[in-house]
Amino acid sequence: MSNFPNFVHLHFGKPADELGDIEKRVLAKAHERKIISTDVNAAFSAEASFGERLADSIARVGGSWSFIIAFLAFLIFWTIVNTVLLMTRAFDPYPFVFLNLILSMLAAIQAPIIMMSQNRQAERDRFEAAKDYEVNLKAELEVLSLHQKIDMRVLTELTALREDVSRLNAVLAERGQA
Repeated sequence: MSNFPNFVHLHFGKPADELGDIEKRVLAKAHERKIISTDVNAAFSAEASFGERLADSIARVGGSWSFIIAFLAFLIFWTIVNTVLLMTRAFDPYPFVFLNLILSMLAAIQAPIIMMSQNRQAERDRFEAAKDYEVNLKAELEVLSLHQKIDMRVLTELTALREDVSRLNAVLAERGQA
């Protein structure tokens, strides 16, 4: 990687020490002709702790229609049991104080877990954005390199064509004098 400073200056117009870590990493990968894209889901999930995975699972279940419908069925069941079936010996008579306690405890536990999952989703989005930036930057560098190669090829061909035209002019000039 002896010509790496030239590679950096060519693409960014500034020295390598003025670039950020991401740019340096992407440039190094581009210069080495290595792939930079990765499976973001696998990379992010590999770093997750047990608690983070659990919070994601709870948020996934708690935010689903199946949970809402099942919980609604539970509430209807609770209400019917405590008003109709157990009219004389209801364990939680109207206004359902025990049910309110259960709902409050569930909300108190579920809300921070969902917030943890949302924070993790925000982290995932930032991680994805950083990976997208890296891939886009590398793609830009590759396009610039291709443009440069094409430009060099066109210049080489133009030079060869000029030499051919000069040679043909010289041959025609010799034939015109003879």
